[in-house]
Amino acid sequence: MAARGPEAPSGRALRDAAENLFQELQEHFQALTAALNLRMEEMGGRIEDLQKNVNDLMVQAGIESSAQEQMTRPY
Repeated sequence: MAARGPEAPSGRALRDAAENLFQELQEHFQALTAALNLRMEEMGGRIEDLQKNVNDLMVQAGIESSAQEQMTRPY
């Protein structure tokens, strides 16, 4: 068997293509992570608003003591 010499041009091209693909995947993953984090923050705000609205409705219905007990009860 012959000793391996310098890397063949096709090997370099393949390595470069793989590195470029990896970089693109990493960039897409970071963008997706940022988008998911933003949506989770938005959803958290919506849930807080929903909890407030439910509590307000319960107060209007005259069952605020039950709502307070449920919110302070440990899980």
